[in-house]
Amino acid sequence: MSDFLAEAAGVRHVTYLSVYNTDQAPTEVDIAAVEADLASRHGITHSIQRPAWVMQNFADGHIPVIDGVITNPSSGGREAFVDAADIAAVAAETLLDPESHAGATYALTGPQALTFREVADIIASVSGRPVLYNDIDQETWISGALAAGVPADYAVMLRWLTGAIITGNGSTPTGDIEKVTGRPATTFREFAERNAHAWTSEAK
Repeated sequence: MSDFLAEAAGVRHVTYLSVYNTDQAPTEVDIAAVEADLASRHGITHSIQRPAWVMQNFADGHIPVIDGVITNPSSGGREAFVDAADIAAVAAETLLDPESHAGATYALTGPQALTFREVADIIASVSGRPVLYNDIDQETWISGALAAGVPADYAVMLRWLTGAIITGNGSTPTGDIEKVTGRPATTFREFAERNAHAWTSEAK
């Protein structure tokens, strides 16, 4: 970055929301470059959060249940989906006590690495409705996302994120949420029970 507005404004600590396995990101994705830029600055301290796929994706329309089916490429791979509320809790700790978390990088995950089929089963259980999982071809899924209006340059990110799961390199439980907050990370079932209305509404 040629100019870092936060530093110029007198900010002394930044907590940056990155992505799990940022060090493995393709060069077209500039997230690793942002992390490196933060690390190079001496006028501020920083903490980095690298979350897994967030559980909220299944309840907010990013990975919707359509006609009783979740459609996403995975080839049976697993992901330790994380509750966004847990990400926020870790961020709060780093901002309330920046000295204790200066220079720290936290890989934020849920306590279980689940397949999409297992996620579908949990959603079915809490909603009382059948939910199936369609393990679609990756390129077909990306083409559909682009046709639906996702920006073309985001296809690289989508291919990387889904590719990690497909190749068996999805996120695995780390324990960093408990390490920082002192409480266990939220399980997917706990999240689903808290948000059951997202799948029981007549609009779904």
